[in-house]
Amino acid sequence: MTDKHTLSVLVENKPGVLARVAGLFSRRAFNIHSLAVGPTEHPEISRITVVVDVDEHPLEQVTKQLNKLIHVLKIVELERDRSVLRELLLVKVRADSRQRTEILQVVELFRAKVVDVSTDALVVEAVGTPEKLEALLAALSPHDIREIVQSGTVAIGRGSRSITERALDRNHGLYNTVS
Repeated sequence: MTDKHTLSVLVENKPGVLARVAGLFSRRAFNIHSLAVGPTEHPEISRITVVVDVDEHPLEQVTKQLNKLIHVLKIVELERDRSVLRELLLVKVRADSRQRTEILQVVELFRAKVVDVSTDALVVEAVGTPEKLEALLAALSPHDIREIVQSGTVAIGRGSRSITERALDRNHGLYNTVS
């Protein structure tokens, strides 16, 4: 049985690193459900958050292979109950004057916000768990959804521990940015 696993991968901020990490999953024929990459609190380190559909045993093999890549500093599987996961959703909904009030009630119910208004459409922005965003889309589905753009999952572990600090410690001060 496969299920979704969220991995946080710290990498050196170098050209081609993302392609090598994604390629490793591709070569193993694992489905990447979502992929987000961005800077960290250290300019020379980027964080890749990848959500993959795999079972436990092959995931362990992939993480071992990822650890062998030269620019990978740290890999952590983020468990749902011990981390904060969020996605960003932008959805354009057809909204003439008759539908606007009902759509605005749905937006308010989900603590989303309208970020663009035209005579016949609204663009709604929502941030939340994948489940919350699915529920928002379901609530908006009776209206004419014109376009959807959704980010990949970003996630961070709960508590005060930082995987960046642990990665820097593990790499014996590769970067002198943590005191």
